[in-house]
Amino acid sequence: MIAQIEKWLGKESKDLLAYTPKFPVDQLLLPGPDFIERVCTFTDRPPAVLRNFQAMFDHGRLAGSGYLSILPVDQGIEHTAGASFAPNPLYFDPENIVKLAIEGGCNAVASTLGVLGAVSRKYAHRIPFMVKLNHNELLTYPNKFDQIFFASVQQAFELGAVAVGATIYFGSENSNRQLQEVSEAFQYAHELGMVTFLWAYLRNSAFKTNQADFHTAADLTGQANHLGVTIQADVIKQKQATNNGGFKALNFAKTSDKVYSDLTSDHPIDLTRYQVVNCYNGRAGMINSGGASAGAGDLEQAVRTAVINKRAGGMGMISGRKAFQKPMKEGVTLLNAIQDVYLCKEVKPT
Repeated sequence: MIAQIEKWLGKESKDLLAYTPKFPVDQLLLPGPDFIERVCTFTDRPPAVLRNFQAMFDHGRLAGSGYLSILPVDQGIEHTAGASFAPNPLYFDPENIVKLAIEGGCNAVASTLGVLGAVSRKYAHRIPFMVKLNHNELLTYPNKFDQIFFASVQQAFELGAVAVGATIYFGSENSNRQLQEVSEAFQYAHELGMVTFLWAYLRNSAFKTNQADFHTAADLTGQANHLGVTIQADVIKQKQATNNGGFKALNFAKTSDKVYSDLTSDHPIDLTRYQVVNCYNGRAGMINSGGASAGAGDLEQAVRTAVINKRAGGMGMISGRKAFQKPMKEGVTLLNAIQDVYLCKEVKPT
């Protein structure tokens, strides 16, 4: 398996597989088969949350590893149905979304109330469901950076979901309202025994300058992660960091020079590890998103993201468009390639 992973990584193979990050691995709480017992049982989470979290860890090809591979399909709202499903109209039908997650060996499938509700009696017992509660509705013109609730926690519970997901657009005009709404939703979800996942994304046109796009800066996304775990997200979904220095370049908020000199470097594993560090040193898991499909090179790019995430101390991948915008067989192959990274013992955090 390691030979194939090295082949997928190409000329970056040695650098990504052998690099030793600046932040010491022994200060992290890493994913593993005993993560629930080692980390979560000391929290205030109700027993039903621990049971459902363990059920996710015990499902699919990664069962028993402590890592997560999740298929997320909320892009029909977030990016419009046409943009999302026209490349592969098979997935206008919600059943095929769930089938892809099952065939792809995923730990869970994450989608909208409508998608999962349409097939819940047929599939809720076959694969863990995560209902995405809020969305950015793109039919409003002009577009705006906002997330509004399309579903309630109670509805997610009644259709058989074991988890809920929500997005906060940190840095956006409406982020304070979103923060309060999601915090209340996560509290109720925990009361009902459901695991909470937060899409901790940045949205502000000022974050993109002539110098760089700081929406994926390690320092800014790290702080978004820290805000997310503060409202008790069990897992943070974050775009993998590609640069750093957002606070300095934009000259706002506060930071420390040691963030850049002692805790990080320009290496992608260092940048991603800083994202993990901000999840209470791994007490809350961090999964990276897979990004948009570009067609050629999607599999290699997904494997690269997975290697960086795992070596940084992350908990897995949540990859959608790279998988469902292809024929189902190719989508399954891509999901399995991501999972192979987490199954490969030679790829490990150091």
